[in-house]
Amino acid sequence: MAYPIPTVAALAVGPSGRVLLVRTTKWRGRWGVPGGKIEYGETMEAALLREFREEVGLSLAEPRFALLDEMIEDPAFYRPAHFILINYFALAHSEAVRPNEEIAEWAWVEPGRALGYPLNVYTEKLVRAYLAERPYG
Repeated sequence: MAYPIPTVAALAVGPSGRVLLVRTTKWRGRWGVPGGKIEYGETMEAALLREFREEVGLSLAEPRFALLDEMIEDPAFYRPAHFILINYFALAHSEAVRPNEEIAEWAWVEPGRALGYPLNVYTEKLVRAYLAERPYG
């Protein structure tokens, strides 16, 4: 596979106004947001919607580009990797998470309280951007 690898992820806002955080084994105990690799021929938005359905069983609406980031061999990640992180904000129609095997734990939290979780650095930037913008009201 060519490097860097393009990925998509989103900070999803549920009907309660809380945001979804997940903990996976890939981030050595750190919390993040659902997402994953863009497949060949897939648009960024289609990849985002697919990854959310696969990882947490949720449909998203109104995805909005949030920020672009880059991860190069972060020691918090379970293996050496170089990712281009294309991050979004989005609305989730439901807060009924149906996790796949990648998700070890999840929580819907008030956006301001999300910073109290041990987040990976990229998710921390995304949460801070959400708090600064409050894109959904």
